[in-house]
Parts: sequence; structure tokens; C-alpha cells
Amino acid sequence: MKALVFEGPNELKLRDVPLPEPGEDEILVKVAACLICGTDLRIFRGAKTRGVRIPSILGHEFAGVVEATGVNVKEFHVGDRVGVAPVIPCHTCFYCKNGLENVCANRTALGYEYEGAFAEYVCIPAPAVKGGNVYHLPSNISLEEAALAEPLACCLNGHHNSKVKLGDVVVILGAGPIGLMHLQLAKSSGASYVIISEPNEHRRAIAKEFGADRVVDPQTEDLNSIVKNVTDGLGADIIFLAIGIPALAQDALTLVKKGGTINFFAGFSVGDKAALDVNLIHYNEIKITGTSAARRDDYRKALDLIAKGKVKASKMITHRFPLDKAEEAFRIAGSSQGIKVAIIP
Repeated sequence: MKALVFEGPNELKLRDVPLPEPGEDEILVKVAACLICGTDLRIFRGAKTRGVRIPSILGHEFAGVVEATGVNVKEFHVGDRVGVAPVIPCHTCFYCKNGLENVCANRTALGYEYEGAFAEYVCIPAPAVKGGNVYHLPSNISLEEAALAEPLACCLNGHHNSKVKLGDVVVILGAGPIGLMHLQLAKSSGASYVIISEPNEHRRAIAKEFGADRVVDPQTEDLNSIVKNVTDGLGADIIFLAIGIPALAQDALTLVKKGGTINFFAGFSVGDKAALDVNLIHYNEIKITGTSAARRDDYRKALDLIAKGKVKASKMITHRFPLDKAEEAFRIAGSSQGIKVAIIP
């Protein structure tokens, strides 16, 4: 089969590799679409290394059709449309037993420890099949839309940690795919006013189309003044850092109200550090939360939101490329020209 093989920083090659043969507790999925994640871009550029093997096949935001099943697999059959939550917890560590399977001490994932879905086929390992990571898809969503469930599940985890409430004022820093999903989730949670800060004009226009109450160009406008004007001088209830730029971490501390919450959603590149005025956290009683991957239940809820039309999944996939156009696909994904870029094997 054809697959994109990651052979080191800035080295992604189309190769012929053996077709995986599913074991007795595994399933083989024909990939319909695999989206390029911001994390894939960081791996490609050499800015993220944890869990990454060289050579390996990346890709963890995907959906497809069951091509073959192991003899012990009873829940799934050839022809079933499926999505897969890629983070595989061990189910037995302290974190798994306390509702934090997404940060499992022994977690593995497709596209990292296991071969991913930038390929014609992907084998779903036994721990994922047995552990409930594979989901039958609702009949009213496309396979491309289902591929968006993984990043949406991560955003749901961020909202779970940040507890957006009815009437909240929410500020989102960055209007890339993640920022746009946070926007839609904030609106669904009852946020009364959502401000998006984004320097790219094209993405600001998309954010407005997706329901932002105010879009701000931080290069020419004073975001702090705008937030304070909207909130009678108090600051926002919730800030989502949806882009991994360290300087924005300190900016967030000046935008949030006393007692408010900042969610560091986006990952930083290896070696990046953010200088924070910790006195602002201390005296203003600011709550700082992070977001790491997602739980299986977040993935289930994400599929349900897409099926119910709460998230504009189809509008978020703006570019599609075959495997042999991966270089162009990654270039577009790393620019501001589109939202989500799909590899269609």
C-alpha cells in the first residue's frame, strides 16, 4: 500500500509499505480521510518528539471503512464506517482510575507509538479495539466530517476543564481550526459574547462567519481595551490560548478578570518557555488550566455534536489532497490559507 513515511524533520516521503494484516483482535480500516493536525506540523518540523518514531506513519485525525477484522472481533464488520479515538489508555494507572485517561501514565496513540493514517490503510491495534476506542459513525455524517471528531474532542476536553457558563465573555487567541472549534463550543455552551483575536484577515473573516461577536486584529487594535470595554472594565471570564506562541500566555493574564480562567490549549514547541507575571495569578486568583488530548467519551460527544450540526464540520475542511501531494498539503496546512486540510488516500 501507499503511505507517507516520516523519515525525520522536514522529510515526509511517499513509500510502498506492506499492507498491515490484522491480528485476531484487530481491525484493518481503509482510510477515507485523515486531517493534518497542528501537532503533525510540529512533528514534521522537528518541534515535537515525544512518542514519535523514525521512520513511522503519522496521522491521527481520521475515519474510514472496515476492510478486514480479526477472528475474535464481533462488534465490527467489513463495510462498517468507523472513527477512532487515537489515544489509547491503559485503564489501570492512577490517572485512568480517576477520570484522567487522556493523561494516562502509559498511554499510547495511533500516529505515534502505532502507525497512523496518512496511508491507504491503518491497522487498529487490539488495545484500541478492546478498549472501546473505535466508534460506529452516525449515518448522517460523512467520513470527512467524522475525521474532525478527534480535534473537536480535544476542544471539548478544554471546555470541560474551563467550565464555560451561560452568559460568559470568552476571548480566543487564534482563529485557526482549534480557535474556530472553541468558538462554536463556547456559543453552544451559552457564552454571551465571544471575541476572537487573529492577525490574519482571511481567518478573521471566517471567524465572523462562524459566529464571533467581535474579531480583532491584534497588530492594529488594542485587544485589552476592547475586552475591558465589553466587560465594564472587568476582563473576560474565560481565555483560550488556541495558538502556541509563548508571549500570548502573558497577554492572557492581562485580559482575564479576577477569578477568571485561562486555558493553555495549544502546545508549545520543544524548548519554548513563557515568562509570566505570577503576581497577577496570585493576587487576581486566576485559574490556569491545560488541555492534553481527549477522553474516549469526549470523542463520543464530538461525533454527536457533528451529527446534530452544532459544529460546522463540513465548512471547516477547506482543502483536500491525495497522498502524492503531501508536500503541498503540509504547506497549506502550515499557512493561513485554509482551515483543515485533508489527505484523501
